[in-house]
Amino acid sequence: MTRHGKNCTAGAVYTYHEKRKDTAASGYGTQSVRLGKDAIKDFDCCCLSLQPCRDPVVTEDGYIYEKEAILQYILHQKTEIAKKMKAYEKQKQALKSEGQLESKSEERQRAEKFRQRENNIVSKPINPFTSGKSKDDESQKGSTSSDTSAGESSSSSALPSFWIPSLTPEAKPTLVKKPSKTVFCPMSGRPLKMSDLISVRFTPLDPSLDRVALLTRQDRYVCAVTKDTLGNSVPSAVLRPSGAVVTMECVEKLIWKDMIDPVTGDKLKEKDIIPLQRGGTGFAGSGVDLKAKEARPVMQA
Repeated sequence: MTRHGKNCTAGAVYTYHEKRKDTAASGYGTQSVRLGKDAIKDFDCCCLSLQPCRDPVVTEDGYIYEKEAILQYILHQKTEIAKKMKAYEKQKQALKSEGQLESKSEERQRAEKFRQRENNIVSKPINPFTSGKSKDDESQKGSTSSDTSAGESSSSSALPSFWIPSLTPEAKPTLVKKPSKTVFCPMSGRPLKMSDLISVRFTPLDPSLDRVALLTRQDRYVCAVTKDTLGNSVPSAVLRPSGAVVTMECVEKLIWKDMIDPVTGDKLKEKDIIPLQRGGTGFAGSGVDLKAKEARPVMQA
């Protein structure tokens, strides 16, 4: 009998819809969640503090940061790299000293083996007046003494407790890898320097408003040339010489023709036009993935 409805339970096949429905009801597995507006960063907010920037700077990849926050991040990364490098040099010296000690111990063992070999050349004189019985007794005594000494040595070499991490064979010191001296951007993962940061100058919608009144508004900034309102739904770019923020429509229709900065009049190159990385919108065609996976308990068979 064919299955006519989603909630019909007469089918012999466990369908994909029934599996998803049971998974959602059980509370196990991962679930796709669509991000809301509160989870989206505004285009003029810092990528580290997620707050509107007082003194914004932009990287060559188009990520906006608060100048104080990104400089603190770079300094913190440099101090961490210095600590890791110091630990790596200390480990390097320790391994070098261990290698020297091992070479010395190998030389000492070689000399000891040579001395024993030289002493074994001269054998002990045989006493013809001793009987075979006494020889057997001596051999038995020697075997018992060797057994006891072997047992003592084996017991002494055995680990007293397997469950103590410091005494298990796997408890080896972790080797520190040589750290890279390059500071990477927290968003793009590319190398970042202080000299690569470019100052950004937003054009406020109403110059008469102070900062507090400006931040409470939904629309805060406009294009420096066309005076169009900027937002997450409007692609925009930063001009490197002046730091002015303009829309990509302005770039395509006005700036690409002459390649001259309309604010300062400087000649522009292609790398001087930096597209801004912006957050998504509520529309599916915004070009930003707004889906996330919610981690939930996993049922193990």
